[in-house]
Amino acid sequence: MKTLKYILIAVGVSILSFNCSSDDDNMTIDTTEPDFSGTYMQADQMGRPAINTVFVSPSAKDQFNVTTPSNQAAAFQSMFQTNLEALSPAYAEEGDTNALGLDAVTFTGLLATDVLTVSLDGPTTFYDGTNVLTGRALTDDVITVELLLIFGGEDFTENPGLSNDNVDANDKAFLTSFPYLASAW
Repeated sequence: MKTLKYILIAVGVSILSFNCSSDDDNMTIDTTEPDFSGTYMQADQMGRPAINTVFVSPSAKDQFNVTTPSNQAAAFQSMFQTNLEALSPAYAEEGDTNALGLDAVTFTGLLATDVLTVSLDGPTTFYDGTNVLTGRALTDDVITVELLLIFGGEDFTENPGLSNDNVDANDKAFLTSFPYLASAW
């Protein structure tokens, strides 16, 4: 009988201690829309991150990031040109061009405008030998193309040690349906 008494006490304490509450009955759900009023400021832009990392001087990063792309070439082309000519021996001589036939002034004017262009009626590619900056396909070797245009000279043969990242494929195949990118390791 004594054992039954202890069991009943234990069951009673358990019921009192571990019961369900209905505290979710008092929960309020906020149905208001987000508040977008106020002043917002762009803090960063990176349409072509590798280019911007290399050619925007550290002291100008904040200013570059808040400059409207339509104003970037006028504001930053000369900085890009100075940094390109200091970096690449392919532009050491007056009149040197890259494989696109662009001299340092023209090429850096293009680079300084931080936008990704997209062709609506042709191939989408960063560079396929014919089409240039018409978008970016997942399979485009963007870094090698950038290195070739920066260091490769008129026919991609100058500075071969600087003109290829030597990463020729992904470690995993792209998916055949959205989101197309392979899952992380």
